[in-house]
Amino acid sequence: MKKSFIDLHLCPQINQIDKVKSLLEKSAELGYSAVGLTFQYDAKRDNMDQATRICRDLGLDPIVRADLAPKNARDLLDTLSKIRRKFEVIAVYCNTREVALQAAKDQRVDLLFFSQNDPRKHYFGVSEAKLASKKNAALEVNLSPLIYLDSYSRIRILSVLRREILIATKFGVPIILSSGASSPQMLRGPRDYVSLACLIGLDTYNAKRSLSDNPRSIVERNRRKLSQNYVCPGVYLVKRGEDC
Repeated sequence: MKKSFIDLHLCPQINQIDKVKSLLEKSAELGYSAVGLTFQYDAKRDNMDQATRICRDLGLDPIVRADLAPKNARDLLDTLSKIRRKFEVIAVYCNTREVALQAAKDQRVDLLFFSQNDPRKHYFGVSEAKLASKKNAALEVNLSPLIYLDSYSRIRILSVLRREILIATKFGVPIILSSGASSPQMLRGPRDYVSLACLIGLDTYNAKRSLSDNPRSIVERNRRKLSQNYVCPGVYLVKRGEDC
């Protein structure tokens, strides 16, 4: 069966609609079926609606995503309580170990991701992996740095990513491969990313899953939870009417 690929992390400048459109047009051209559009958690509804409308016009399934960059664990908890039901995917930029641990153990968090440029700010270790595996949080790896970094910087980030992939695989943490791109020049096709993934320890089969099945399962799970038929974990309304 032919896989439909998802780039779960596009970072366009939402208030500049021409740049949003060019990024989405390139994504469609490269063969993606769905894309994650990153918004600030306090983004204007009009900007969100306009961007998702462009997606649909291009034949892309828009996935509304928020990237949180909390200062500490308390800040993360406060923000999650306000916005969880406003977005289909919640990702947390873990810029400290405290934030990484809190994000990994909170079932409202879908994705953990780390600095794209600084290997010293990667805090995904055994403790975080054990917590994430229990709460269905995934490790997101943004691949655009492998394109624009060079020489020693690229070598260092590759080394860190290989270690994180090994830990995630050992503890059963789902892996998501995304672009993290803010411009069309940083985008590559799914097969290009599958090839790049071999540099960080993923075989072809699991690399394809990280671009298709894994992100799709997160989106489908959350869309069910956000639907009007969701009651509580494991309970859904299957029929409405007087004769229920």
